[in-house]
Amino acid sequence: MSLFFRTVGGFRNSTLWAPLLSGLLLGAAFPSYPFLRLEIIAWVALVPLLLSLRDARRAGDFFWRVYSAMLLYCVIALWWVSLATLPGGVLTILVQAFFLTVPFMLFFALGRMAGFSFALFSLPFVHVCWEWLYMEQELSLGWLTFGNSQALLTPMVQYADITGVWGVSFWLYSFNVLVVAALLAPKNRRLRYLAPLPLMVALPLFYAGTVMSAADEALGSRMRVSLVQPNINPVDKWEHLGAFETLVLHSRLTAEAAEGEHPDLVIWPETAIPFPLLEGRNIEYYRLLRRSVGEWNTTLLSGFTDIVYAPPGVRLPSGGPGRQDPLTGMAVESYNATLMLSPHSNSVQVYRKAQLVPFAERVPYSGYLPWLERLSFSLTGAGSWGRGPGASLMTMKTADGKDVAVANIICYESIFPGYVAGFAKQGAELLTLVTNDGWYGTSYGPWQHLAIGRLRCIENRRAMARCANTGVSGFIDRFGRITDELPWWKKGVLTQDVSLERELSIYSRWPDMLPKASLTVTAALCAVAFRRRFFKARSV
Repeated sequence: MSLFFRTVGGFRNSTLWAPLLSGLLLGAAFPSYPFLRLEIIAWVALVPLLLSLRDARRAGDFFWRVYSAMLLYCVIALWWVSLATLPGGVLTILVQAFFLTVPFMLFFALGRMAGFSFALFSLPFVHVCWEWLYMEQELSLGWLTFGNSQALLTPMVQYADITGVWGVSFWLYSFNVLVVAALLAPKNRRLRYLAPLPLMVALPLFYAGTVMSAADEALGSRMRVSLVQPNINPVDKWEHLGAFETLVLHSRLTAEAAEGEHPDLVIWPETAIPFPLLEGRNIEYYRLLRRSVGEWNTTLLSGFTDIVYAPPGVRLPSGGPGRQDPLTGMAVESYNATLMLSPHSNSVQVYRKAQLVPFAERVPYSGYLPWLERLSFSLTGAGSWGRGPGASLMTMKTADGKDVAVANIICYESIFPGYVAGFAKQGAELLTLVTNDGWYGTSYGPWQHLAIGRLRCIENRRAMARCANTGVSGFIDRFGRITDELPWWKKGVLTQDVSLERELSIYSRWPDMLPKASLTVTAALCAVAFRRRFFKARSV
C-alpha cells in the first residue's frame, strides 16, 4: 500500500503525462463495444489529473493541463463522429473538450481563494451543477456526462431512479476526490478518507439488490411490440432509394411480422419514411400506407420527415420564423418527426423532435442569428431542422382494447435525462426510441447510444423499445437490462411482450432536484471562498 501511495503521489509533480493519463482512463472507462467493460476505471480516472493540479499556480498552466486531459478523453470517446462528418467531428471534439474544462476553472478560482482542499471537496457540486447547466442550452452535446460512463454497470446505478444520472456523476466525483484527499493527507490522517470508500461501493449494490429482488418482474400489464430493422445504408436512403422502394422494404418486413407475431405496435426507425408523407403531393403514398396498416391490423409508429407551412402571422411549431416559400410567401419548416397510424382511427398523431444535434441537425441559436446557418454540417444536406414544441405523448389501443400512452423519443433526445422524464411525468407507460446510427459505420458510437438509453429506463422505471435503422434494435427492461436485441447491420424484425408501467419514480417526479441543489451549494461555496479571500486580503 505504501508503494502505491508513493507511486501515485508522484503525479502531483507531473505537468503533462499525469493529465494525459487521466484523459486515457476517462476515455477507456466510457462505453464502447459491449465486450470491453472498463467502466470501473472511472472511479479513479480523475486522480492523476487532480494530483497534478495542486501545484498549478497560473490560470493558463492550469487550463492547458485540464484541456489536454479532456481533449484526449474526447478523442477516445467521440472520434466516431468524424465518420459522418470530418469537420463536424473535429469541431465536436475541440468544443466538447473546452466545455469539460470550464468547471475546472471554477475549481481553480475556488482553490486560489480558499485553498486546494476547499476546492477539492467542492468539486462534486461544481461539476454536477455545470453538467446540468450545460445541457440546458442549445450548444450542448451532453454525451459525455460523467455518470454515463457507468451505463453498463447496471447493478451499481439503480439509485438513478432517485437521483438520475446526476447522482451517478456526483458519486464518481466524490470517490475520486476521497482518493486524492487520502493520497495528499499525512499517513496518520489517511484513514478518514479511505474508510468511506468501501461503503460507497457497498451502498449502491445493496440498494440494487433490494430493488431488483423485490420487483424483478414487471408489475404492470404487457403489450406486444415488433421492431423493424431494415438495414439501409443512410446515404443510399437519402440519395438513391425512391419513396416507393423505401415503403415497400419496410412494409414487406412488417407484413411478415404482422402475420406471424400479431403485435399491438410495430415500430419503424428514425426517418424510415424520408419524405413528407403528409404533404398533398404524397397523398398516394399515404393512402397506400394507411391501407397497409388496416391489413396488418396493428398500430404503426414510424420516423418521417414532416413539413409545416404557416401563413404570415401564424407561429410554426418551432416558434421560429422558418424559411419563406418563394412561391406561396408562407413560412415553411422541416422537422425530424414521428407519426402514428392506427387501424382503429383515421387520425394521424405527429411528434416533432425537440432536442436537435448541434450543427448536424440545427445550428445553435440560428433562430436568433440566421447567418449562423453557414456553419451547418447537416448529414442530409437539408440545413437546420425545426425544433418541435417539446415532450408529448401518443396514445393507442392494444388488441384487447386497452389504451396505452407511449413516449416518442427520437435518437439524440435519449441523452437528455430531464426531457425523457417529462414523458414519464405526463403518463407514458412505455419509452420508444427511433434512431438511425448508420452514419457511424461499425464504430462504437451506436453502442454508446444504446448504453446511455439504458440509464433512461432505470431513471424512470420504464421499459424501452428501441428501433434502429442498422442496429442496435432491442428491448430494455426497467432495470436497464437488455432482454433481446437484433445484431447490428442485419435486416430483420424483433418481437417481444414489453411491460407497461404507470408508477412514477422519484426521479421522474423531480428530475432536476440534485443538480439544482448542487447549484445552490456551489453558489454558497463560492460566497464562502470569496469571504475567506476578502478577509485574508484585509488582514495582510
